[in-house]
Amino acid sequence: MIFDMKKIFLTICIIFLHFLSTTNTYASRYFIEDSNRNTVIGSTKIIYADERDTLLDIARNHGFGYQDMKLANIDVDTWLPDDGEKIVLPSQFILPVASMDGIVLNVPEMRLYYYPPKEKGKLQEVFTYPLGVGRAGWNTPYIKTIIVEKKVNPNWYPPKSILKEHEEAGDPLPKIVKPGPENPLGNYAMRLGKRDYLIHGTNKPNGIGMRISHGCIRLYPEDIKELFSKISLKTPVNIINQPYKIGVKNDVIYLEAHPFLDEDKEEYENNLTSVIALIIKISNNRKYQIDMRTAYEAIKNPTGLPIAVGIYLNRLDMGNEENLVYKAK
Repeated sequence: MIFDMKKIFLTICIIFLHFLSTTNTYASRYFIEDSNRNTVIGSTKIIYADERDTLLDIARNHGFGYQDMKLANIDVDTWLPDDGEKIVLPSQFILPVASMDGIVLNVPEMRLYYYPPKEKGKLQEVFTYPLGVGRAGWNTPYIKTIIVEKKVNPNWYPPKSILKEHEEAGDPLPKIVKPGPENPLGNYAMRLGKRDYLIHGTNKPNGIGMRISHGCIRLYPEDIKELFSKISLKTPVNIINQPYKIGVKNDVIYLEAHPFLDEDKEEYENNLTSVIALIIKISNNRKYQIDMRTAYEAIKNPTGLPIAVGIYLNRLDMGNEENLVYKAK
């Protein structure tokens, strides 16, 4: 048998390039060296756009949602990035101010953090994934609960409220949607203790990083598959509302700001109170200095990127406190 080596080589190249273009290359796993002193993980990265990719393609291939990428790349066209255009990957995160136990889901950030049980003598791990959450009027609730059920290839039983909504829109739904491409739950679903709510996959992955669901939590198909394999029944789930997160790395205080939900405008708009409250909560009576102007600009123009806004005073010459200049490290 005679083989056409040129054709074989070209076929292998095509398969390899397809693999690269469709595989999530983002590493969602991190180790926390000292949760009392360092709660900033990862590092921001730069890549360059390929004219064949939309910003949403880049987001999915690197483990981000729509909001993540638009905040960090405000001037980049969503559908037609320039070939070779610089793209910021916002792959540095401040861990939410919450117990590092099970699933912590931060709604305005549209991101989930999963802390597996810590093994003795080993560093605490954390896995993080982007989300789609409930749209206005169908808010994802802020609750502490647990995982009570796990299903592979789940049926979807639309609630009466959703059946009514679709009926009024002239798009009636069946009472049971079987597994398959029309099932909005995707291939995996985990039910919360508040039983109307699920963490599940999606048949519309471009909605990750948006307020798009009827209150449930959506993940990319590849992310829910990975998370599903790690989660056991009774895993704690803490759904929180922290548009502004405060963290520490090497005694520098960082602020990461995301857009607050529209319905929270009165509470969070131009309001540093919640930021200061978080700083006080994590400081454990340590003395610190904050650059209020930098902090205010960060919440006024959120980028989703950690920004240095202060420092603990035990690192400073106490006689020069009034002349502090903060630089991101």
